[in-house]
Amino acid sequence: MDRLSEAELIYGRLLDITEPHLVARYNKALAGFGLPATRLEAFRIDMTGFSPEIAAELSDRDYLDPNRINRRFIILTPEQENLPVVHTSFSNTAGLMHEFFNANRRAINAVTIRDALYGEIEDSVSVVNSIDDLLSINEVQFRVLSAEDMLGKASELRELVDRLQTVPNAWANDDMLNRMVELAKITGDIRQNALVPDQLMFRHQAYWANHFGGVYVFLDGGNTTVICDPATPGFRRSRPWQVSYIGIGDHTRIFEFLSSTGRLDLPRKSWVEASSLYRHRADMVLRGLIARTNPEIDLANVDRIWLQTWMHRNAGLLAQDGLYPFLQEMIRKIANDGAIRLADVAPDRRFALVRAAPDHPDQWLTNRLISELVPQDFVSRFVFDKQGFYIAYEAYSEPFRAYVVATLTNTYLKDKADFRRRLYGITGDTTDA
Repeated sequence: MDRLSEAELIYGRLLDITEPHLVARYNKALAGFGLPATRLEAFRIDMTGFSPEIAAELSDRDYLDPNRINRRFIILTPEQENLPVVHTSFSNTAGLMHEFFNANRRAINAVTIRDALYGEIEDSVSVVNSIDDLLSINEVQFRVLSAEDMLGKASELRELVDRLQTVPNAWANDDMLNRMVELAKITGDIRQNALVPDQLMFRHQAYWANHFGGVYVFLDGGNTTVICDPATPGFRRSRPWQVSYIGIGDHTRIFEFLSSTGRLDLPRKSWVEASSLYRHRADMVLRGLIARTNPEIDLANVDRIWLQTWMHRNAGLLAQDGLYPFLQEMIRKIANDGAIRLADVAPDRRFALVRAAPDHPDQWLTNRLISELVPQDFVSRFVFDKQGFYIAYEAYSEPFRAYVVATLTNTYLKDKADFRRRLYGITGDTTDA
């Protein structure tokens, strides 16, 4: 993974923590979790406070994600709001953290001047043993503490202020007044500084969970659809009266579900030609085939003439695999006819022709599923399914790894927002790694 790290394709855009007082506050939060203090003088963190350096020091990548449920967080600075989440068991962790930051910005800004916030994103289960455990999570609550007990002191001061205003002769209690002065020196005027978070409860929306090899949960009003390996505990048995189950290999039903619920952008000449998505995927397929048959080849230095020669010599392999000539045919068809009749396309190839509907709230989750079903497109896999990308990357040859890193660096990393807008129709900022 060194090549990925150097190119900032893993653990990219993290925040450097070097100030001794922030390291000290982080250690107090670790102690609050019952974890040993770090001996590092500097490390990096993501939006949740996860640090790859501390994970390595503790030999525990899940030190903030025990049992891969009830995710822990450490907030040292409001700047974390704009960071990615680089290690999580739920795809919506970043969304929940954004909601928490948005709803409690004043408190976070005030507290982190002198303290750090830490705690857990609690839900209704502590261990996931089956799909039913995942489906029982309808909402989450942020349980928030502070490293220097700023929140506790603010609450105590609030109680004393209320007592002073409501209890007769409370003003004559010198011990209470002295305590209020002592607390106010730490917290400031709590009438002006909102130190206690306002909103701690949030809805658990559609998501992907990394349990059982990956589980997709989509919500449509009162209807829930689960897509995963049929061998997953609870498949078709957890709440069958209100949950629809689709096996991850059932391309026909997956496509019917996504298209019928408006989650897919179906082939239209306008976006297909403007995005060049088919040409992009065809190139990914071609170069992936070359790497499989010639693992040691340096794809970074091949030109179009070399590629044409290779295709002529390997016409049988291309025909046997079928995906490259299929995409070329679809490029011609969309140019000539302006549309593609998907009913005539084999179910497992339909996903190479679509992207998530850009205006649907589940566009990222849907694109993640599509990228899993079209694994040849390693760029889309990196954008939407980094966990899947990293697993696939481990199986690549060293020359192909170098090519993959160079491709991502020269395309996606050059201008992420423009790349996402052009290929996938996605607009707006995001906190991907």
